Amino acid sequence: MREHGSSGFAEERQQWVNPLEMDLSQDKDMVMEQILENIHNTPLGQVLKRIASLPEVRRQKVLRLRRQITEGKYDLADRLDIALDKVLEDLIA
Repeated sequence: MREHGSSGFAEERQQWVNPLEMDLSQDKDMVMEQILENIHNTPLGQVLKRIASLPEVRRQKVLRLRRQITEGKYDLADRLDIALDKVLEDLIA
């Protein structure tokens, strides 16, 4: 791998190079590996892990609830309060 300083000077060829034109594919692979190895230690990684553990959306249940809401057979205010309480509990815990 060629050695380039931040100034864009290639040590092995003793000439100036444009950093935007350099092939950094090996460096990109190494950086991506490090990101993937450490992703679980970051706040974003923890959020992604939590999202991945969520259950799948059950299409039939969603459609049934939408129908009940539009027909006025679903008490949305009470259910929303319960859902918000659960979210707040998760955030605090």
